[in-house]
Amino acid sequence: MASDFWLIAGLGNPGKKYEGTRHNMGFMVADVLAERWTVNFADHKGLAMLGKSTMNLDGRTVKFFLAKPLTYMNESGNAVASIAAYYQIEPDHIVVVHDDMDLEFGRIKVKAGGSAGGHNGIKSIDRSLGTPKYARVRMGVGHAKRGPNAHDNTVNWVLGGFGPDQRKQLPDFLADGADAAEDIIFKGLAKTQEKFNGR
Repeated sequence: MASDFWLIAGLGNPGKKYEGTRHNMGFMVADVLAERWTVNFADHKGLAMLGKSTMNLDGRTVKFFLAKPLTYMNESGNAVASIAAYYQIEPDHIVVVHDDMDLEFGRIKVKAGGSAGGHNGIKSIDRSLGTPKYARVRMGVGHAKRGPNAHDNTVNWVLGGFGPDQRKQLPDFLADGADAAEDIIFKGLAKTQEKFNGR
C-alpha cells in the first residue's frame, strides 16, 4: 500500500567542512523547509537526518518527510531508497533538491526523469530507486573554469563557498528552491516548470 506521504530529500555532504558549499544547496533548501514547517530532524538508520511534518497551502494539507542524507553525495541513493522503502513512498512522491553546475547561480529548473547530468548524487538515487522518475529541483551554482585541470577545478568549485554577491542573494535563492519543492507537491510538475524553468 503506497503511503500518501511525500519525501523531500535535500542533497549535500555531512560535516562542518562542507557547510555552506555549493554542493550543499540541497541541505540548505532542506533547512529552509524545516524552518517553515517546523521539522525536527532525527537519525534514520545512520543514513539520513529525517524529520516529518505537514504543509498547509492553498487550503490543503500534505504530510511529508524531509531528509538530509548522511551518506555523502555519491551514496545519496542508499538513504533515499531506505526511507522510501521503509515508509512505502513511491518515486512519484519524491522530490530531490540538488546543486546543478549546468545552470547559472540563481536559476532553478524543475524536472522529473531524464539524465543525471553527471551529478553523482542523482546517479546514485537513480540506481537505488531503479528509476529516474522522481521530481528534481535543480539549483544553479554555475560552472568551474574549464581547462587542463577541469576535474580538480570542478571538485574545488562544488566544494567551495559562495562569493559575497552570491551570499547576499542566497537567502532568496534558497527560499525559491523551497517554494519550488512545495509547488511540485501542491501544483504538480507542469505548473511548477512553467513558473521556474523559463526564468
